[in-house]
Amino acid sequence: MKIVVIDDDPTGSQTVHSCPLLLRWDRPTLLAGLRDPSPLVFLLADTRALGPAAAAARVRQICRALKPALAEAGLEQWLLVSRGDSTLRGHFPLEVEVIEQELGPFDATLLVPAFVEGGRTTVEGVHLLHGEPVHHSPFAADSRFSYATSFLPDWAEAKSGGRRKAAQVGRIGLAELEPANAIGLSARLAALAGNPLLVVDAEKPEQLRALGAALRQVVRPVPLPGREGPRPRRLLLQSAASLLNGLANLPPQPLEPAALAQLRRSGAPGAVLVGSWVPLSNRQLQELLLEPACLGVELPVTRVLAALRKAHTASAESLGGEQERDLELDRDLELELELELELAEVMANVIAAGRTPVLFTSRGEAICHDAEERQRLGRALALQIARLAARLPVELSYLISKGGTTSQTLLSSGLDLGTVRLEGQLLPGLSLLRLPADHPLFPALPLLTFPGNLGTAGTLRQAWRRMQGFDDLPP
Repeated sequence: MKIVVIDDDPTGSQTVHSCPLLLRWDRPTLLAGLRDPSPLVFLLADTRALGPAAAAARVRQICRALKPALAEAGLEQWLLVSRGDSTLRGHFPLEVEVIEQELGPFDATLLVPAFVEGGRTTVEGVHLLHGEPVHHSPFAADSRFSYATSFLPDWAEAKSGGRRKAAQVGRIGLAELEPANAIGLSARLAALAGNPLLVVDAEKPEQLRALGAALRQVVRPVPLPGREGPRPRRLLLQSAASLLNGLANLPPQPLEPAALAQLRRSGAPGAVLVGSWVPLSNRQLQELLLEPACLGVELPVTRVLAALRKAHTASAESLGGEQERDLELDRDLELELELELELAEVMANVIAAGRTPVLFTSRGEAICHDAEERQRLGRALALQIARLAARLPVELSYLISKGGTTSQTLLSSGLDLGTVRLEGQLLPGLSLLRLPADHPLFPALPLLTFPGNLGTAGTLRQAWRRMQGFDDLPP
């Protein structure tokens, strides 16, 4: 059974290893991914960086490419996961509704936002961050994806605009995920019909492994000898990263973290890119810059915003006053080329001096005219970072990229990748990817993707020290 993950940013593979991540969904790329020996394939949709209409269009495009590819690859049993944020930011239920329209019908949709490795758990339907209701955290005040409740049935009703009533949302509790209740859990899943939404509790990895085993059993049931087998159930999952390991039932990671760090290409320095600006990322950046071998290089947000406004004013005028809204066109905007060349020279000089450049956007959230401009600014900043990464010296040893949109744009635009392979986890939740051996800029470069909302204040510094070949944080 192939597990197909449509990932709303490139960090959803943070609990697994040894699988392909696709940044394109043309027929050859999809078929290669579906035929890969790994049970998992990720399609990096990057929809969290888009507005609702663009996100829906992208998911629809992926589904329409995926449907014939699944048939051509000969995959009769497959399980589709819409991977989302463990702090509840993203386009739910929009994306699962599009998937239902294009690839349905499904017997049920399961909502499983627990990411236990990062302290995100769900107990009695309440989603928690380190034991506290997640709506009390800064993530709930996100300018695009804010919410006011951690009780997931109420959250689902609010996010759906009342289309999914809280009273109609089912729940799978912790007791049902105990090993002694495995038969009952499978029977409950097998009886689902009509695509209800069910919230799943989880606070331990073994509970998600139990759910994964039950899902595998009902999606691909094994008939008893001499009897006709039960109908395979068609279930759709909206989940964070932790469930994926339970679904795939992977063997241990082939390379231990120390061996992953040794994939660095040479004794030359690496580089760190920090696009995420959430409070935790700010603390992590401050901690990293305490290292004498690291030097901060600031990308001024106000300058990029001014260039963005100028470019779009000119675009609107050329269109007779109609503002172009396609985010993909930002790819072609030469925003502040002078600034780009200036910062690229600074970073090259830092590397030549034997130190690690830490490129970061000005801290804080810029004051934008509206949500659309804020979204365009985020995309423009990510593109600037990606272009700067592509200008780094060829002897670069490794890259660390912090932030989902930053990492996605780096992979797709800066490094022009169609597929990249996940090697494993350097630290819990931190995926180490490796560029193809024939990449024109950085052959076989290890690249660590680092979610903006993960870890403690010292985790970025710890990851950097690991890639540098140091053991632990200094006393």
